[in-house]
Amino acid sequence: MVGVAQRPRGGGRYLALWLAFLVLVAGACSAATRYDASATAVPVGTRCVPPDGTSVPRAVPIPGSTSDWNLTSFDGTVIRVHWFPAPTSSPVHRLPTVLMGPGWSEPGDTNTTGTGFLSIQSFWKAGYNVATWDPRGFGKSSGTIEIDDPAVEGRDVSRIIDWIASRPGVERDGPARPRIGMVGVSYGGGIQFATAAVDCRVDAIVPGWAWNSLVTSLYKGGIAKDGWGNLLFAAGGGHMDPVALKAEKEASTTGAIDPATIAWFARRGPGDRVAAIRAPTLIVQGIDDNLFTLDEGVANFSVLHARHVPVAMVWVCGGHGMCLTPPGDSAAATQEEMDWLARYVQGDTHAPVAPGFRFVDQNGKTYAYSSYPPLAGTPVTAMGSGTMALEAGGGSGPVHLAAGDTGFMNSLTAGITPARASHAVDVPIRFSHSALVVGAPQLTLAYRATSPEGSSALHIFAQVVDDSTGLVLGDQVTPVGISADGADHTVSVPLEMVVFAAEPGANLTLQIVATTVAYATPPLGGTVAFDRIAISLPTVAPPG
Repeated sequence: MVGVAQRPRGGGRYLALWLAFLVLVAGACSAATRYDASATAVPVGTRCVPPDGTSVPRAVPIPGSTSDWNLTSFDGTVIRVHWFPAPTSSPVHRLPTVLMGPGWSEPGDTNTTGTGFLSIQSFWKAGYNVATWDPRGFGKSSGTIEIDDPAVEGRDVSRIIDWIASRPGVERDGPARPRIGMVGVSYGGGIQFATAAVDCRVDAIVPGWAWNSLVTSLYKGGIAKDGWGNLLFAAGGGHMDPVALKAEKEASTTGAIDPATIAWFARRGPGDRVAAIRAPTLIVQGIDDNLFTLDEGVANFSVLHARHVPVAMVWVCGGHGMCLTPPGDSAAATQEEMDWLARYVQGDTHAPVAPGFRFVDQNGKTYAYSSYPPLAGTPVTAMGSGTMALEAGGGSGPVHLAAGDTGFMNSLTAGITPARASHAVDVPIRFSHSALVVGAPQLTLAYRATSPEGSSALHIFAQVVDDSTGLVLGDQVTPVGISADGADHTVSVPLEMVVFAAEPGANLTLQIVATTVAYATPPLGGTVAFDRIAISLPTVAPPG
């Protein structure tokens, strides 16, 4: 399962989980029954039509291996599957199956002795068979990486499910209808959305650190998030779709991506195509994840909740990036995920269901609510003004590691993590009373900007710093598009979602900056004069 304070296994390769590009297409599933808290994912007898029928695909065992098979997928691509039936399963004692999706560039897990989260051993002990696989283009699988496209990688997993249905010791609700749960983070989270959107046999999913839109997560506000992009494309290798390779080249040279490429990423949603999913879903997102930010999880949650699919959301300290604040109860999310699978895959009606929304603040304290969003409180506001030269140097980040911090994750991501800027327009934010900030601050700028000739459309960036620690809230920085034509303009944008528990006398600082290590460097030169800077931080009522 996804640990709160733990780091993913697999080192740098597992870090590069970014491109789980979920193309969620409308699945060929129809269900006559709406779910409630006690329902299983697809009640017995409910019509469920997988995308490629229910024939058993050709699978050839690998000589010398007890677990590995070469499975021929729908288009002839050979997918390496790793099959680990529980030692207690048999044709008489049949068990449900968990599919464990690997991270970006990773082959499927084959370690049967590890006992950490997302381990084969832990699922055996919980009463599941386990299947892992090498996604196409990675490991021993053939084919071109299509970045978790449901029409491609989603169908690959659907064919794996067809094959699992034929295996001995597998619990089934009917012919070709095995009981299936899915787990994994980032690329392994994305494939869960991709598969559940096209194959209604998936009974429950627990996607960690995934996203809703590749445009808003990788190209927010029209500028490339090349801090992560440069790291992660390097880990992906040369087997990606040519359009993805073209996007990387464009972003690294100009910081911009052409409209056709943007549209290609947009089609690899999931966006509103999350509506095709019927599997109960527990979403795990990271408050410090500055690749797939909190609003990506909120977007997915909102679609599922509106369609009456059982859904809950947990925000942990972790994800893609650096957890620089106390993580809190690192076991809670893991237990909730195991309980979720027990409830909706094993059909244990006594297994507790996670609260609708739970999160941890910057002090490691946990808050639980029955639903999302919680009841809103009174916003905390601040105003300011100032002038900023659009120049390099002194921008947002990088984070400087503490002496002795040799952790691989921190060492790799420190250089692309936002930090307090020395060149900025600062607006103090003061708290006269306690407040629980949860959500996206709203920023409004009244400004006039100039720039060198030919650079009328520019970007600046906004972040909020905790003055007591010097840390940027959630390691989040938001690009803001501006017009540098010398005229008066007003722009209002939501910043990235953050969490902050304020005591009376707490101080934050809004910083408007010209550059950041997280995004491509925009054209520089000229100035921005801010006649008015206004920020409104959303708050929620304490849990009852």
